[in-house]
Amino acid sequence: MQPFEYSRVPDREAALNALSAGKGSKLVAGGTNLLDLMKEHVETPRRLVDINDVPMAAIEATAGGVRIGALSRMSDTAANDLIRAKYPALSQALLLSASPQLRNMASMGGNLMQRTRCPYFRDITFTACNKREPGSGCSAIPGENRMHAILGTSDSCIATHPSDFAVALAAFDGVIQVQGPKGARDIEAVDFHLLPGTTPHREHELGPDEIITAIVVPAAAHTERSHYLKVRDRASYEFALTSAAVGLELSGATIRSARVALGGVGTKPWRSREAESVLTGRNVSEATFREAAEAALRGSRPQRQNGFKVELAKRTIVRALQMVSGGVA
Repeated sequence: MQPFEYSRVPDREAALNALSAGKGSKLVAGGTNLLDLMKEHVETPRRLVDINDVPMAAIEATAGGVRIGALSRMSDTAANDLIRAKYPALSQALLLSASPQLRNMASMGGNLMQRTRCPYFRDITFTACNKREPGSGCSAIPGENRMHAILGTSDSCIATHPSDFAVALAAFDGVIQVQGPKGARDIEAVDFHLLPGTTPHREHELGPDEIITAIVVPAAAHTERSHYLKVRDRASYEFALTSAAVGLELSGATIRSARVALGGVGTKPWRSREAESVLTGRNVSEATFREAAEAALRGSRPQRQNGFKVELAKRTIVRALQMVSGGVA
């Protein structure tokens, strides 16, 4: 690990001042991703700014939904009574992430900022990684790519986005509140993470001098009737092969509104408005669910080793919709 300076700040203003000082500073809360990358020499900040004393950990009901402080721990958010009752898919996504020890440390803002687990990105002995070293190439395309993305890929990068919570947040119209020297602004969750295109090193919309302050999720019938289903190689402490965050608003057997987002298959949390369009106004049935799943994966571009993800993702969507609708034969 490269030597670095360390400081601890008491409030947002001090955190923003530290970022604006131009000393190669990085914010640290739980540090569960950043410190790993520093040990691997992927991240080499000259200064770490500890923000754990900044009062941004509250989880509060609002007139239109819920506001989750960026420094709330994953475990605290998952266990929150309001989240469990009104936003079950958010709680489930968190509980299916990482390990209990990591969830006790990791912050909600940090979860959104975590970087890909692509082994070519994380091992500096592989020189070809456009995300780590722009213009060097992508080792995963001709290499080992079983775990990689099939949606939103480009000739420059096929790395999968790792966050479970970010998938559920994208599904349910979440908003990420940030603050910088020019003031506060809101970023729609579906727009926060960027497609790789020709610039995979640009991963999100957060400015280098901005800080995530909170996450807002609006209340809706489809957030209360929601589910997060994760399929992986082993039952715990594993990233998704495929996952689906789904929500339905039902009137009898008719679907009044639907939300669908996918994980484990996209270069960013993958909201499928195509699947939602198929579902809305239709009656609950396995045939409808399968049609929605087909629509969600229509633009997929599998690699040499991960073509199985196409059918697996479709089945994940169908199963998640069956579970949230009460079970369809």
